[in-house]
Amino acid sequence: MTDSPLQYPEIYNSEDIQQILQIALTRKGEEDELTRQQLWEIAAELDIDPNTIQAAEQDWLERKALDQNHQAFDLYRRDRFKQKLIKYLIVNSFLLCLNLLTSGAITWSVYILLFWGIGIVFEAWNTFQSQGEKYEREFQRWMFRHEVNKTLRTFWVRLQQAWRV
Repeated sequence: MTDSPLQYPEIYNSEDIQQILQIALTRKGEEDELTRQQLWEIAAELDIDPNTIQAAEQDWLERKALDQNHQAFDLYRRDRFKQKLIKYLIVNSFLLCLNLLTSGAITWSVYILLFWGIGIVFEAWNTFQSQGEKYEREFQRWMFRHEVNKTLRTFWVRLQQAWRV
């Protein structure tokens, strides 16, 4: 096996550049954070037009906000599923006990447990499935309701402030 020196490529793609810069920042030993001014200086050194970096920064902020909204939506869906599961467990526990006390055996309550359980399984599948058209439709519907509620709350607060004056 020969110890030949590494051959450095003449051209790097953008993914390679990102990885190399990330490694360099990590090795630098400082925090992995840069100021906005440093970002703009790096962009100037790379001969990136200020309008381009500003547009890229705006796109990044929009993506970050969208990711945060997706995370909030996923949390909302998990909480909603948890509530349904708790209701299922409480009601079916009660029905099983009622069935045991009245007939001495588990008879009719098993059917309710089974059929409702199938519904819970489908609900779990939909809750933890975070891709596809159905997920996006539900997300858009949730975002719309969220924005309407936010607008109504703002309107209500401003109306209350106007009445206080």
